[in-house]
Amino acid sequence: MIRIGINGAAGRMGQLLCARILSADDMALAAATDLGRFAGMDVGSLVGLGEKGIPLSEPQTGIYDECDVVIDFSLPEGTTRLLDVLGSQALVVGTTGLTEQSAMDLGRHAQSNPVVLAANFSTGVNVLLSLVEKAAALLPDHDLEIVEMHHARKIDAPSGTALALAKAACDARGVDPEETIVYGRAGDVGARPKGEIGVHAIRGGDIAGDHSVTLSAPGERLELAHRATSRAAFADGALRAARWLVEKPAGLYDMQDVLGLKNR
Repeated sequence: MIRIGINGAAGRMGQLLCARILSADDMALAAATDLGRFAGMDVGSLVGLGEKGIPLSEPQTGIYDECDVVIDFSLPEGTTRLLDVLGSQALVVGTTGLTEQSAMDLGRHAQSNPVVLAANFSTGVNVLLSLVEKAAALLPDHDLEIVEMHHARKIDAPSGTALALAKAACDARGVDPEETIVYGRAGDVGARPKGEIGVHAIRGGDIAGDHSVTLSAPGERLELAHRATSRAAFADGALRAARWLVEKPAGLYDMQDVLGLKNR
């Protein structure tokens, strides 16, 4: 039985993860934490499964002691608080928009504990990352544009997934992301520079997450896309990462490692 802690348990992803774990045969929910007004509420009641005797608490020293893995889907400040109090647990992080300090703290945790950090835990999106890398390398002269769509409440833009797709394309072409990527266009920008990679963000409604990558050249256009219709895809991927991580040595991993997609 894998004992899991969830940080960001009161959020939409956190609640979905808690519900999944409470219904799983091979996992147990050992801790549920979040910042804010939900402290003290029973997690089972929060996710609609009835009282389970697991109160929601704020991240604090010792609260994760019974956990084998902690899964963090919170806000950047929630991840910062988690890293301040976390022990020697394995860690799965899906929070995006991390501060430079949090990223450094995460790296230090990975020096002595296994960590999976990913912008997107959907297995389909991670296959898309692999395909984009291959397409960008095989079509180096094609104009590459990325469009991402998310719900109206998403805080950061562009999405971490869009940035990961852009970086995968840059790596495949051997170019510097800071010199290559542009974010949206407005005004008299002139003709599109050769080699530029455009990233565009759309926000509205309850879109779970859509990402499309277009590679265009005179006479043809290749389109690669992934559309998430439910956050369940992200939750299932995060739990897959947690199962995979339990027996792994210390280090910083991503979903490409989890799915065995690297070096293919």
